Amino acid sequence: MKKFLFSTLIVVLSLGFQTVIAQAKYVFYFIGDGMGVNYVNLTEAYMSAVNGERGSGKLLMTQFPVASFATSFSDNNDVTDSAASGTALASGEKTNNGYIGLRPDKTLLESIAEKAKKAGKKVGIASTVPINHATPAAFYGHQKSRDMYYEISLDLIKSNFDFFAGAGFYNRDVLHDKTKAPDIYGLITEAGYYISKGYDDYKINGVSKSKVVLVPFNWQEPEKIPNAIDRTPADLTLKQITQAAIETLMQDNKKGFFVMLEGGRIDWNGHSNDAAAAIRETIDMDEAIGVAYEFYKKHPKETLIVITADHETGGMTVGRGRLNLNILQHQKKSKEGLTNAFREVYEAKKGKVTWDDAKQVLTDVMGFWKDVPISWDNEKILRDAYEETLAKNKDVSEKTLYATTPLIVVKAVAVINDLARIGWATTSHSAGYIPVFAIGVGSDLFKQKSDNAEIAKKILQAAKY
Repeated sequence: MKKFLFSTLIVVLSLGFQTVIAQAKYVFYFIGDGMGVNYVNLTEAYMSAVNGERGSGKLLMTQFPVASFATSFSDNNDVTDSAASGTALASGEKTNNGYIGLRPDKTLLESIAEKAKKAGKKVGIASTVPINHATPAAFYGHQKSRDMYYEISLDLIKSNFDFFAGAGFYNRDVLHDKTKAPDIYGLITEAGYYISKGYDDYKINGVSKSKVVLVPFNWQEPEKIPNAIDRTPADLTLKQITQAAIETLMQDNKKGFFVMLEGGRIDWNGHSNDAAAAIRETIDMDEAIGVAYEFYKKHPKETLIVITADHETGGMTVGRGRLNLNILQHQKKSKEGLTNAFREVYEAKKGKVTWDDAKQVLTDVMGFWKDVPISWDNEKILRDAYEETLAKNKDVSEKTLYATTPLIVVKAVAVINDLARIGWATTSHSAGYIPVFAIGVGSDLFKQKSDNAEIAKKILQAAKY
């Protein structure tokens, strides 16, 4: 009898210990949009090449004790879009491409964030792209189309979450059917949110507010968080957003928080097949993860950090017989930045751009001829693009999902990708594996290969919402 009572006591104490200790009070959920496993590999290989080493450099995320991978298909396609994958990552259920927070039959799905809010946690949702874009929207929105940006913004207000951040809002004053509507910023303010216009304003005025929407200082237009490679010191960063999220969510908070932070421009540069810019975005998100890791070190028994992606973009391959990644450090701007550089020269020259003018831009931005040796064949590719467009004052562009890019810019980035030995299969998404990294309370749940919908379920299990 004594032995039975003793065994029972051990079991009860053990279960009690698990209930009290093994629960994630603070949850960080990082999503690298488009960041397939090959992006992580490429970035670490680039870091090594720049340092004159062989092998892999060390992103912080890859040093976490749990590292695995997952699939990302949607309910109606082997290749997902960000709406369906975001919904799976947010709710633990598959849906059709294009759907936000709805099942295929269009019934409502409840996200981790919504469950966290119901459990009394503070909640934050943030991105480096517009706040009503597909992935962040999946955590608070419920719409039949990811393009219903204004309606998604109304869902943001209804959520009553505590912190939002990102590159402003698409369609801030017009419904999906093009009907004019009240400016979303006014409605957000009426709902009790303080709109911080830039990180400096947040530090001065927003840090003490209980409900915050953090946007860039040039908040009037969306997409105004630039690529990391194009950034100026005044621009808002994901690292700053992560710090602001922690400061806002920790105010008067005894119950904990859930925060999703998206590196959204990794995907945009994947669509553009811009390897150098995608690498810088991956490093940029890793630096934001560093902010969360510093928080984790102060609260190791209460914090869970999970990092993954929603899908792979571009079907990118790392190497073709060999690699020559160190030359990518000489690319100083993204495709968007190079386009702007050519535009400035075009305007300064009043449309009369010479080949020497074009060569100077390519030297300044891409390092060609100066730091990156160019063969005659490669120079001919660039010269032909110039002759077809700028020499004739003619616009010939390539259109991808998020950009329309002049031919000479497309060819310039294609040349440096080729010299670096990086290949691309598409300008769209692929079915490539996505990475999963984790550290902290409940991280053991993520050790095995899984599917993206299972990641959400495991976070719910660790956080006990």
